[in-house]
Amino acid sequence: MTAQIFAFYLFAITCVAGGLFTVIARNPVHSVLWLILSFLSAAGLFVMLGAEFVAMLLIIVYVGAVAVLFLFVVMMLDVDFAELKAEMARYLPLGLLIGVVILMQLAMAFGVWQTADGVALLTMPDAVAGGGEHNTDALGRILYDDYFLLFQLAGLVLLVAMIGAIVLTLRHRADVKRQDILQQMYRDPAAAMELKDVKPGQGL
Repeated sequence: MTAQIFAFYLFAITCVAGGLFTVIARNPVHSVLWLILSFLSAAGLFVMLGAEFVAMLLIIVYVGAVAVLFLFVVMMLDVDFAELKAEMARYLPLGLLIGVVILMQLAMAFGVWQTADGVALLTMPDAVAGGGEHNTDALGRILYDDYFLLFQLAGLVLLVAMIGAIVLTLRHRADVKRQDILQQMYRDPAAAMELKDVKPGQGL
């Protein structure tokens, strides 16, 4: 067994085991940690396929942002574990049925899997077919040369969505004190403070 085959089976088994324990773990914090392990294992599989850019995106976006957000939300919420177990037992037969259907579909797809003619596997896993440039370099050239305007428009759509979410959730209530920066900056100490000459033995 070569090191590449060993690494593939290691990442594959770890990814499947992490996904399984994500579902069956009783503690939600442990579920998020198992999910992070699955993401890291999937990133390792992407690296072995030569898709380093997708692997780094998986680590930076999902592990560094989404999974950490899930972890903070789960730790901050007051989760009722008894209620979660009751709901899980209620929907367990339906979940098992959906899982069996998905496994049958995967088995059918794997049974008719065929490799296209003329594809040389594992010859240059980190290079683009037909050329010697790196796949990350080729992806960057496509995004920032051919589809530059569409890429920027997609970023603007995400920016508008973020601003819209902030505007929709922003609430100004009269009974809540808020910080006024300008009022603090233009505050006059002579008008805001009053010095009292308190003599010894005399109260205020």
